Amino acid sequence: MNVLERVPVREQDAKERATNFKEVCLGYNMEEAVEEAQRCIGCKNAQCVKGCPVAINIPGFISEVKKGDIAAAYQVISEASALPAVCGRVCPQESQCEGKCIRGIKGDPVSIGKLERYVADYAREHDIKPEVHAEKKGKKVAVIGSGPAGLTCAGDLAKAGYDVTIFEALHEAGGVLIYGIPEFRLPKEDVVEKEIQNVRELGVKVETNVVVGKSVTIDELMEKEGFEAVFIGSGAGLPKFMGIPGENLNGVFSANEYLTRSNLMKAFREDNPTPIMRGKKVAVVGGGNVAMDAARTALRLGAETHIVYRRSEEELPTRVEEVHHAKEEGIIFDLLTNPVEILADENGWVRGMTCVKMELGEPDESGRRRPVVMKGSEFEMELDTVIMALGTSPNPLISSTTEGLEVNHWKCIIADEANGKTTKESVYAGGDAVTGAATVILAMGAGKAAAKGIDEYLSAR
Repeated sequence: MNVLERVPVREQDAKERATNFKEVCLGYNMEEAVEEAQRCIGCKNAQCVKGCPVAINIPGFISEVKKGDIAAAYQVISEASALPAVCGRVCPQESQCEGKCIRGIKGDPVSIGKLERYVADYAREHDIKPEVHAEKKGKKVAVIGSGPAGLTCAGDLAKAGYDVTIFEALHEAGGVLIYGIPEFRLPKEDVVEKEIQNVRELGVKVETNVVVGKSVTIDELMEKEGFEAVFIGSGAGLPKFMGIPGENLNGVFSANEYLTRSNLMKAFREDNPTPIMRGKKVAVVGGGNVAMDAARTALRLGAETHIVYRRSEEELPTRVEEVHHAKEEGIIFDLLTNPVEILADENGWVRGMTCVKMELGEPDESGRRRPVVMKGSEFEMELDTVIMALGTSPNPLISSTTEGLEVNHWKCIIADEANGKTTKESVYAGGDAVTGAATVILAMGAGKAAAKGIDEYLSAR
């Protein structure tokens, strides 16, 4: 065993997976997981824990994996995380826990994410559940949104003995885990639904098809239904566009709509009645994880697919693993390229896109080099579908119907990062509704902080 190199993880063959929606990564088996765990040196002052937004006891759970006691490893993880099978798959470990791993100084960091995934999958397959010992406190808390922030907050509050109800606007619980992340990265039935069921088994009630701000207001939840505190984890579901000519043409989609049709409504299945654009030549504008998800979905639906991004590969905000997988599958990267107009045919459908080539200038306020248009570089791409993956912002419905709840100029709810407290008494918030679009694990960290804040607030009353 070479302790400097991580144990490779098995994956579907690239050519085969580009034609199906089955999970790309196949994960470790027991032998591989134990071998990889042996690479962990069990630091006493573990930097990996400091890199984890929910502060999982990483050396603790890996120590149990070394012994082959996977049930014990699961209980260690469950003390901090309600969604380990999700996090093991979609968290950017390379910039968080694994990015801090001491083993990574002279070799590969320990594959913490893949080990977490193995433990969570083993627990699911062997019907191992999180242990709960809290006494009931007889106090009700409402959680708005069943995405990663809401599920984490609800799970922690239930473990602390609160009577928690989640209100979800859609017909299925899971938020972005259900509608935003494709099946080939995050299986819905085998992974997401099972983890949500674990949260339910902690005693959390989930009510779907409840649009807070329309079906019921936050004030009504507190004044008429007896909830003593409310957590807003409603996410950021409003898509952004570039504001260029042609964005209203037939064949132009937000990545949000495109992925929701495929992921939540199962439009990728041939036998499903939900319509989705099955383009022949698709451009996805953007370079984040959502852009990769949309591009890899379009590829699997039969399209020649291009990522159009105005900076270079070094500046791509998506995970390196996603770029690697996309290239293997045949996604074409048109980098240092920016659209200026979407072109229509005689029937009002997309026929192409006018783009310009870019070059990188001096760094901007983000620290990245600013893209500058190269003079005389205009060219046309022939296309039939354009998907805009430029980020999202929070829906203002809740903030506009809740007096005393302040937002910033991006319509994000103003909340204390340390405890989720908003400007309205008894109301807390976290995740994308506060930060704008970010990662699953950061939303979970915010949900965890808010649960602690709510517990401290209600315990003092």
